[in-house]
Formats: sequence, structure tokens, C-alpha cells
Amino acid sequence: MSNDSTSKTLIVAACLCVACSVLVSTAAVLLKPTQVKNKRLDVKKNLLLAAGLIDSPKVTENQIKEAFEQIETKLIDLSTGKEVTDMDSSTYDLEKADKDPSMATSIPRAEDIARIKMRAKVRPVYLVKESGKVSQIILPFHGKGLWSTMYGFLSLAPDTKTVKGIGFYQHGETPGLGGEIDNKKWQASWQGKKVLSDSYKPTIDVIKGSVDSSMDGAISKIDGLSGATLTSNGVEASVNYWLSNGGYGKFLAIFRAGGV
Repeated sequence: MSNDSTSKTLIVAACLCVACSVLVSTAAVLLKPTQVKNKRLDVKKNLLLAAGLIDSPKVTENQIKEAFEQIETKLIDLSTGKEVTDMDSSTYDLEKADKDPSMATSIPRAEDIARIKMRAKVRPVYLVKESGKVSQIILPFHGKGLWSTMYGFLSLAPDTKTVKGIGFYQHGETPGLGGEIDNKKWQASWQGKKVLSDSYKPTIDVIKGSVDSSMDGAISKIDGLSGATLTSNGVEASVNYWLSNGGYGKFLAIFRAGGV
């Protein structure tokens, strides 16, 4: 067969494709454990940043593990707000549970302000403890922005109403616009804000423009992101949903009553 024949060219191309496919598949399988480990570390790092337990994303694995020793993880049945004790929080995969029909529940359309359609029945909460007492309650939350689902953490003071911190670890919002949810200055503007009213109803309001401290309800208002109204609306809706009884509301009520 001539080296210039069409048949030989196709055979060589086919062999090359098979060889490349095998290499790529092998690499994907071998690297997956490392990728999963790094992803979990990144989530923990962003949780610690939201809680203010570390002040820079440039930390080592050991520093993350050491800081995380201050945190107690509990799995909560959101329908009752009570702790689930027959599941292992160290192996619980929230991302999988949110998408698995056997582990998740559909959200009624009228209540689905975060536009996520379904959520895991059981979700973790993270309690930061100092001298044996809870100093922060960290809630993982997510919801739709303009282009993506935004995943983050909201840290609350023990009164369950006052924000200690907020941060996002995964999203696909527009850089320079909706992507400004990663801006540390904007995130810092949440600190001290009240996300629940005196009757414990979600009240956060991400407004257009800047918050004037003299305006009515300023304590629950957040500066909007310039040019990113839909992302701002998505953050507001996401936080308010997860603080409602459809989210962590029942757990927070039990916490306030001293049941946790």
C-alpha cells in the first residue's frame, strides 16, 4: 500500500485518535481523586474566608485543616430543622444530593425564588465554636444569577439575624459586572446587616445604587452591583430563599430556642 494512499492516511488517523482517546481517558481517571480532593479543599477555604477564619486565599492545605478544626458540621433535615444523626457528614456529597431525585425534593414554583427547582432534603450547616460556644453559623446556599448558578456561604452571628460574612466559591457571572460578587469590598458591605426581621422573616434587599444609611430599612439593604441588576436580584433571592422555612428557617428557629 502506498504511503500516499487514502486508505493508509485514514488508518493512521484512526490509530492516532484511538491512542489520544486512551491517553485522555487514562489521565482523567488517574487525576480524578486529586481533582475531587482539591475541589473539597477549595470549598473549605471559601467557607473559612466567609467566616473570617482566614484572611487570604493563599493558604496551605495544613492551614485549611487547622482552621477547620474550629468548625462542627451538622447534617440537617430541612423539613423539620432537626439534626440527622444516622449519616456521616464527612462523606456526605451535597452537590450529588441536590441533583439526585431520591435525595432531593422539588420546590413549589411559587416558592422557588432562587430558581433552583429542587434541593437536597438534608444539608450541612457549619458551627464555628469558640470556648465551647457557637460564635458563627455558616450556611451553604445557591441560586441562579444571570448566566449561572451561584454557590456560596453565608455566615451569621448566633442571633441568626446578623451577617458576619458572605462569599462565593463557584459561579459563571460576567467578569467586571455580575462577577463583582467576588469583590471583597462588596462582600464586606454585608457585615453587620440584618437578614431577618424582628419576626424572623427574610428581609435582605439588594438595591439599585448605593445604600444611604438614613433610608428606611438601611440595615437590611445592600449596594447593588453596577450593570448587573439580574445578578444582584439573584443574590437577594437566593439568600432570602435559604433563610425561609423552605431552606434553613426551621433549623434557625430551633437554634434560637436552644435546641442545637
